[in-house]
Amino acid sequence: MSWEHIELAIEDTDTGRIATITLNRPEALNALSGSMREDLLAAINEAAAGARVLLITGRGTAFCSGGDVRFMAKLRRQGRWEALAPLIEQGKRVVQRLRDLPIPSVACVNGVAAGAGFGLALACDLRIASAKARFAASFSRIGLHPDWGTSYFLTRLAGAAVARELIFTGRLIDAAEASRLGLVNRVVEPEALAKDSRELAEELAAAAPLSIQYAKKAVALAEGGSLDEVLDFESEAQLACFRSDDALEGIQAFEEKRRPRFKGNAS
Repeated sequence: MSWEHIELAIEDTDTGRIATITLNRPEALNALSGSMREDLLAAINEAAAGARVLLITGRGTAFCSGGDVRFMAKLRRQGRWEALAPLIEQGKRVVQRLRDLPIPSVACVNGVAAGAGFGLALACDLRIASAKARFAASFSRIGLHPDWGTSYFLTRLAGAAVARELIFTGRLIDAAEASRLGLVNRVVEPEALAKDSRELAEELAAAAPLSIQYAKKAVALAEGGSLDEVLDFESEAQLACFRSDDALEGIQAFEEKRRPRFKGNAS
């Protein structure tokens, strides 16, 4: 499926369905404009309906350069302050949906990820970056404030001091520094990004879906919850998984020394 600047491809593999969303506005470094935010949310919802893993990437030489600054300049000249509010709300909804997805999401960062594009990458569960990728919380450079959860994710991934520096200065960092700061999981050579992303997706798709779903919630809870809260949730999740058909399959596969074939059934 495709929208004007958003493409969705869903592929059946031996381990399960893999969905890939591609931001397709390469002539503008995939800057978010028009209905892209709304269409991105629709594509994410479509992917969640049947896929086991979601990959998000950008067409051309950029992942996403953020919001369309030329469009924002037009709004300023016209005095249409209120026109930005629904765009901000749509960005919030994308981030919230990514966090609530029952399947893992992976940002495959092929080039610059700046402003809202940086936030989009950070909102995914995992990030795999080309060695040519660049990241920037560039909002302060044009007098704006971080959105798309950038301040939230930066603080939790890299700590408050690093978040302050990157947000205050808006400076561009390369993939190596992003990896050192804990902002990306892997850095690969540009020509290997597609292959390595696919291999990671297949590895994630092979895992038990219910286990992944609960694990996402557990890690999110661990970011702000107490140890007792996390322990209680882990106990509930473990019992729910143990009752599932996938646990039966996983245990039998272990005993039979074969690869499990998970179906994602709760019971």
